[in-house]
Amino acid sequence: MSSRAAPRLRTLQRHLGSPEGRGMEPVSSPLTTHVLDTASGLPAQGLCLRLSRLEDHGQQWTELRKSYTDPDGRCPGLLPPGQMKVGTYKLSFDTEGYWRKRGQESFYPYVEVVFTITNETHKFHVPLLLSPWSYTTYRGS
Repeated sequence: MSSRAAPRLRTLQRHLGSPEGRGMEPVSSPLTTHVLDTASGLPAQGLCLRLSRLEDHGQQWTELRKSYTDPDGRCPGLLPPGQMKVGTYKLSFDTEGYWRKRGQESFYPYVEVVFTITNETHKFHVPLLLSPWSYTTYRGS
């Protein structure tokens, strides 16, 4: 392998998570979420969500990330370390799409959880407990 190709290959391996590329464990996101389907008692896999931050002196939402929950109902790497700023954030969950894929009618087409971060050095966990007819959220740990 050429000396110019080796650094690119190592970078690609780290990005893809191959064992050869792992030197350090990835730093976890300071903002996490976990969605549980309380109707089935299982994690809500494949639920689309968007993370936004309120900008322009409270006038406009800026989308930071669109993602999907993994098989455990979590969304790893939601906000990379160093990108957290003091401010107002919103997690928008596409609950209608999630239930439609399961052939289930639902009442809430989406759930938006708006919260304020006052200290960018803290970690924040925003769980969502979801059924076709209700939802609950809280600040987790």
